Amino acid sequence: MGRVIAIASGKGGTGKTTITANLGIALAQMGKKVLLIDADVAMANLSLILGMQSSPITLHDVLLGEAQVQDSIYDGPHGVRFIPSGLSLDNYKRVDSERLTSIISQLTDQYDYILLDVAAGIEKNVLSALSSAQETLLVTMPTSPAIADALKTKIVAQRLGSKVIGVVINFVMNEKGEISKKDISDMLELPSYGSVPYDPEVRKSFMQEKIAPVIIRKPSSPASQEIAKIASRFTGIKMPQIEEAKKVGFLERLFSFFKRK
Repeated sequence: MGRVIAIASGKGGTGKTTITANLGIALAQMGKKVLLIDADVAMANLSLILGMQSSPITLHDVLLGEAQVQDSIYDGPHGVRFIPSGLSLDNYKRVDSERLTSIISQLTDQYDYILLDVAAGIEKNVLSALSSAQETLLVTMPTSPAIADALKTKIVAQRLGSKVIGVVINFVMNEKGEISKKDISDMLELPSYGSVPYDPEVRKSFMQEKIAPVIIRKPSSPASQEIAKIASRFTGIKMPQIEEAKKVGFLERLFSFFKRK
C-alpha cells in the first residue's frame, strides 16, 4: 500500500504547490510510482505549475459523482500521474469533498506515493484532504505568521488522525530576522525535512513560454537540489542528478570564468 501524504501549510503563499509538484517529480525520477492530486478544489493551481491546465475531466467531476476516478488521471511530466482540480466556481459550490477519502482509498494500491496539494486555511475542503491522508508534511517560511499557521495546521491534522511527519522550510534567504531551522523545528516539535533556499530559477519557471517545474527546467539550481534531497529522505535513495548537478554547476562556473577573460 502506498503512502498518502498531504502537503499543507495553513498559510497561503508558502510555495506549497511548487514543493508538491517538484517533490512528486523528484520521487518519480527515483523510479517511484507517484500520483499528484490537486486537493485545492477552490483555487486549483497545481495544473498550472505542471502545464496541464486543459484536462477535461477533473476531481470536481469525480467528487460530483459524474466521472470515475481513473478517468481523471493524466500522465504528467517525468512519469508522475496527476489528478487536476476543476476551475469552475459553480462546480466548486456543489462538490462533496467528504468523498475524497473513499476516492483515494481506491488508488493506494496502485502508487508508492500519493501527494495531496492541500489548500490554505482550515475550511471544510482542507479538513477533508487532511483526514484522507495517512501523513502530513508541513510547508512554512522562516517567519512568525507562517510558523503560527503551520502549528495550527499541525494540530488540526493530528486531530483528524493524520500523522504529521515533518516540516519543509521554504523561501530561506538567510537574512537577519529569519527564524532558524532549529528554532522552527523546536517550535513545531517536528523534524526538518529540508530548507529550500529562495531561488530566482523557481520564479523563472513560471515565466517561460512553456511552463515547466524547476526540477525539470533547471535541475542544477539550489532549490532543485534541496527538493531532490527531500525526496531522497523519503525513499532512502540518493538521487543521481544531485551529483550530476554539482558537476554541471562547476562546469558552468568554469566556463563563465574563461568567458570573462
